[in-house]
Amino acid sequence: MSFPLLTATAALPALGAIATAAVPAARRTAAKWLALLVSVGTLALSAIQLVRFEPGGARYQLTESHAWIKDFGVRYELGVDGIGVALIGLTALLIPFIIAAGWHDADPLETNAGPESSFAAGRWRPTQGFFALILAVEAMVVLSFEATDVFLFYILFEAMLIPMYFLIGGFGDRAHAQGDEAAATQRSYAAVKFLLYNLVGGLIMLAAVIGLYVVAGSFSLSEIAAARASGSLHMATNTERLLFLGFFFAFAVKAPLWPLHTWLPNAMGEATAPVAVLITAVVDKVGTFAMLRFCLQLFPEASKWATPVIVVLAVISIIYGALLAVGQRDIKRLVAYASISHFGFIIMGIFAMTSQGQSGATLYMINHGISTAALMLVAGFLISRRGSRLISDYGGVQKVAPVLAGTFLIGGLATLSLPGLAPFVSEFLVLVGTFSRYPVAGVIATLGIVLAALYVLVLYQRTMTGPVKAEVQGMPDLKVRELLVVAPLIALLIFLGVYPKPLTDIVNPAVRQTMSDVQKKDPNPVVEAAK
Repeated sequence: MSFPLLTATAALPALGAIATAAVPAARRTAAKWLALLVSVGTLALSAIQLVRFEPGGARYQLTESHAWIKDFGVRYELGVDGIGVALIGLTALLIPFIIAAGWHDADPLETNAGPESSFAAGRWRPTQGFFALILAVEAMVVLSFEATDVFLFYILFEAMLIPMYFLIGGFGDRAHAQGDEAAATQRSYAAVKFLLYNLVGGLIMLAAVIGLYVVAGSFSLSEIAAARASGSLHMATNTERLLFLGFFFAFAVKAPLWPLHTWLPNAMGEATAPVAVLITAVVDKVGTFAMLRFCLQLFPEASKWATPVIVVLAVISIIYGALLAVGQRDIKRLVAYASISHFGFIIMGIFAMTSQGQSGATLYMINHGISTAALMLVAGFLISRRGSRLISDYGGVQKVAPVLAGTFLIGGLATLSLPGLAPFVSEFLVLVGTFSRYPVAGVIATLGIVLAALYVLVLYQRTMTGPVKAEVQGMPDLKVRELLVVAPLIALLIFLGVYPKPLTDIVNPAVRQTMSDVQKKDPNPVVEAAK
């Protein structure tokens, strides 16, 4: 039997989570290093996946299939296509930086009486639990990108909510004062809202999963697709549309798409900066990935039927998220609303039903993850120094911490998709692909670029330029650990902005297969005859 690489890539962080949680309470530093080493090992396994994956080969590669619940036809079935293997690489890449950035985020809060008093007062922050939960989320996200059994995917889709709930509610932003009951209430509210929104979406999806099994008699994605291609499986039009809506609703909540987005600003605002990155750069990508893998492949006709409405909702997300980002006074909530705008671009690219749009959407998932991680982690370093998330509490930071300000600027420029940085390529492809089929939507969506320049440059101007405020006068610049977190992300943004070919070579064959599933071809360019 060949080595089960896909299982190993998910099993390593799962076992690492158990081992990290079991580290004795007094060995906090050992728990941190163990979690970091496990995440680096997972990155190495994901790199092996990329090396072994053949872009021109079979649709699903490195496959594994084992009986699980025979009576219900549920199988432990894994496989990766170009989109899945790229997103696994993104996840495995970001987790070590998330762990390193949050190195002190779960240390016990000190009081005048020392950390033991904090423990007695119920304010102890279990370091081992924090890093174990991050690894648990990584394991579930990686396995969800690999799952080709619909029921297995659903289990993972729901299970990842539990560790995320505790990361948001149990490890809040340390910009709040110690023992602040109002801050604790806000954290609890954000965590419960995150959980309820996603649980409602998951319950609706569960009904659709059951309905799919009743109609198709299988949970296997490959079996259902083969049956549809051969004509042995036929879904009534209304049935297919209802099943599509059940799946899409859950994915739109996770993505998040307007008007199902309202949990994200609360969750990102109250979470630590590394956990905020985990939410929007890693976990939320499961929603957009699932739209490509499940909605378009399982329900091609319903996907085409719903496309006009989804494109409109995506355009609203782009403009709405950008407008609210412009008006934000909170740094982290500004990044959250910017992410809502960016997810609008991703979803619009997926449902533009063009190869450029879907390639751009896939690249956008990866590039958005890197750019948001760079911006949010630097913002977290900034907030930890000043102890405030309010933009008005900063000013003149570039004079006292020039490296911090410079990295913050590059992260912001990537967020507004400056040419030469990675998000520009993906945003350009999404707009080109959308304009070729839905020109009005493409034109309106370009306003999101203008608004992005506004909220990013205004944010930089108000925090980094101008007179140095007294509260930031002695602010230290980035430390070595923080530079080691940010510098590779910035280097990747520049490299992929100049040379995106390694990614496009991997994802384009998968995009062509998805276009074949929905039986769509790119529109022919309109060329006016010369007079």
